[in-house]
Amino acid sequence: MRIKKMLILFIACLFCAYSSSQNFPVLDETLRLKQLQPPTGKVRVVLDTDAYNEIDDQFALAYAYLSQDRIDLEAVYAAPFLNNRSESAADGMEKSYQEILRLLDMLGHKSTDGFAFRGSEKFLEDISEPIRSDAALDLVKRAMASSPDDPLYVVPVGVITNIASAILIQPEIIENIVVVWLGGNGLDWPNQREFNLRQDVLATQVILDSGVPLVIMPCRPVVSHFHTTIPELRENLKGKNELSDYLLDIVIDYSGGRETYSKVIWDVVAVAWLVNPSWVRTNLVHSPILTDQVTYSVDQSRHFIRIASELSRDAIFRDLFEKLGSL
Repeated sequence: MRIKKMLILFIACLFCAYSSSQNFPVLDETLRLKQLQPPTGKVRVVLDTDAYNEIDDQFALAYAYLSQDRIDLEAVYAAPFLNNRSESAADGMEKSYQEILRLLDMLGHKSTDGFAFRGSEKFLEDISEPIRSDAALDLVKRAMASSPDDPLYVVPVGVITNIASAILIQPEIIENIVVVWLGGNGLDWPNQREFNLRQDVLATQVILDSGVPLVIMPCRPVVSHFHTTIPELRENLKGKNELSDYLLDIVIDYSGGRETYSKVIWDVVAVAWLVNPSWVRTNLVHSPILTDQVTYSVDQSRHFIRIASELSRDAIFRDLFEKLGSL
């Protein structure tokens, strides 16, 4: 028992040393809790997406763009990624940027100047050297022009490098933004080696430790329930318009031609919480500590964040399909 207590103390000391090296503003807890309340009206949003990583980002971007009754989409940022669809983080970011442009064209958004921005070409390596990409610098500019009374909702649905860099460049922006991130797993999940999180552990540590108002959509065991199938997509998308056909085609291609196939459309859930928070149940919890072993450690003295615990799958898909069909 004594060894266990000493180990906990040691981890806490390491965290304190890490935190003390940052110059993050200390938010009043009343303000933080206010910012973490589910939004009740139309909100200003920037979407940060690794749009070419697979096929869910495309749905999320379209959903955010078409939900103009609840979302004022101000900008879209390309996030880096590295997997079998990219040769490097930089290549992943550039492919994502080109996919963003392709989607915006199908959505009828012809001028992307001041709207679509390239993000980081690599993952964060040192907190003293934030990556000054066009996306990070644009986020700093927009956030500094915002206020706690009219916060900018930042919705990263990929690796969180661009957002962490912006906070490191200008820590004061945490007073004016709310981050809604699809990343990691539930607090009780055995590890956090989920794709969006594990690509840039350091960036995630910055986000969790900065104190920025944060809403997490954990992939497992929550967002992993947001499945659809090719027959359902064919029924609701085929022949509706160019974008709907494109979304159907990329899912079919991603399936490898299998007819009996289901797919999680992960990233839509982060947008859905802004469209209608009742569709994604969330709870207030203390921010976890992300260890270098890519696991969460709990400290009840930490600031609050909000985390999703369940979702209304049918309600979200119904709204998504209706909006895609109306284009």
